[in-house]
Amino acid sequence: MVNPLEIEIFNNIFSSVAEEMGAVLERTSFSPNIKERKDFSCALFDPKGQMIAQAAHIPVHLGSMPLSVKEVIKSLKLEEGDMAVLNDPYRGGTHLPDITVVAPVYHRGELLFYVANRAHHSDVGGITAGSMPLSTSVFQEGLLIPPLKAVIKGKIDENFISILKANSRAPVEREGDFKAQVMANRVGIKRLKELIEKFGALKLQAYGEALLDYSEKFVRQLIKEIPDGVYTYGDFMEDDGAGTKNIRISVILTIKEDQAIVDFTPSSPQVKGSVNAVKAIALSAVLYVFKCLAGEEIPTNEGIMRPIKVLTKKGTVLSPNPPAAVCAGNVETSQRLVDVLLGALSKALPEKIPAASQGTMNNLSFGNGKFAYYETIGGGSGATSSSDGESAVHTHMTNTLNTPVEVLELYYPVEVKEYSIRENSGGEGLKKGGDGIVKELLFKEEVELTLISERRVYRPYGLKGGSPGKKGKNILIDEKGNRRELPSKFTIKVKPGQKLRIETPGGSGWGKKI
Repeated sequence: MVNPLEIEIFNNIFSSVAEEMGAVLERTSFSPNIKERKDFSCALFDPKGQMIAQAAHIPVHLGSMPLSVKEVIKSLKLEEGDMAVLNDPYRGGTHLPDITVVAPVYHRGELLFYVANRAHHSDVGGITAGSMPLSTSVFQEGLLIPPLKAVIKGKIDENFISILKANSRAPVEREGDFKAQVMANRVGIKRLKELIEKFGALKLQAYGEALLDYSEKFVRQLIKEIPDGVYTYGDFMEDDGAGTKNIRISVILTIKEDQAIVDFTPSSPQVKGSVNAVKAIALSAVLYVFKCLAGEEIPTNEGIMRPIKVLTKKGTVLSPNPPAAVCAGNVETSQRLVDVLLGALSKALPEKIPAASQGTMNNLSFGNGKFAYYETIGGGSGATSSSDGESAVHTHMTNTLNTPVEVLELYYPVEVKEYSIRENSGGEGLKKGGDGIVKELLFKEEVELTLISERRVYRPYGLKGGSPGKKGKNILIDEKGNRRELPSKFTIKVKPGQKLRIETPGGSGWGKKI
């Protein structure tokens, strides 16, 4: 029998296991992207693959990781001590750098839970360093891993490690990061088994289901408070890096009593370039937005999605047919999904919804035959009816940190010439949008560099008369100081002595300035 007073206690118990898994992954990983930027997520699942708890990690992983776990359940029989690995976007993944490791939790021969973590590996092969290329096929983006066993009866399969290393420009990092993922799952298994011994299997499972029910009831009540109606909004991805421009992302949001239908089917057909996003990304964006509406009180689990139906159409940019390129969909299109859903909600809840944030992750990757590096760069957040936007922060679907200047300069042949707030880039209004970031890097070796960004053509929208934030800029500075503005998405060879300057977008203003 579930005691309502204990639901929050068990929510914290489950979440603390996921948080500890994350701490182990952070501390034992090799790459700065995982160790410093914390580009990973950890979660617990019931035997059906329903997420019952997640640590406060990456929003874009929220709704997508359960699909990976369910694909593993469908594809493999995991025994005690086994772990599965996958990254295939068309089989539960998101994009190839995000590698998910899934492990079962048994007690006296009975499968009670799963633990899983997803981490962004800085290079898994592909046509450019960092595995975030201007691709036209998923096969150009790196090593494609279907669900397979990578740990068997507690022993890591060295054949898998060999394949992973052979397909990366940074093989030592790949081995270290993957083994850190394995260790994180082992800690999760250990802690859950301790909890089973303390509370009993039946009680733990009962509270796992109770948390799902609680979140469902909370969200149903939340939806009831939104006026019934049909709300629409549309925005654009500027380009796909392969010649297609003005790619429409549209939503029709239908609110009826305690249910919501989020219909993305009017969005553009799938495109040649990599801004296509598999449906898992749409699910993550929707879960994130409704989680934000509900506030911090609601447990983060799959129950949030029970009252919400998400529609995408096969062959569109939000549900592409394989082997469409998808690496930028996870990072850039996910941000626009949030923008359009918040835009639709702003018509129903005008005082509750913020103006648009920077709307991009400014994905920077570079490397050569010796190393590969990846990071996302923050910008300005949108203002709300009650407060100015924050400056120089990661917004919405990314929750990573920055790479410290000292770490970047220690591990890679670059010098950070400027890392500052981009003054006056936030939109004006009754409440002002947050300012973006200026990041200028001097390269000491020749590198292959790719930048995938947005909001270089279309500014993020303001609300209630607030002004949009400034567009971002990408600038190459040669050895003589000559400047050349670059497009939103590009791959170039950068020579020693050249500099790349990235000015990220500001957040937009809310309300007319008095």
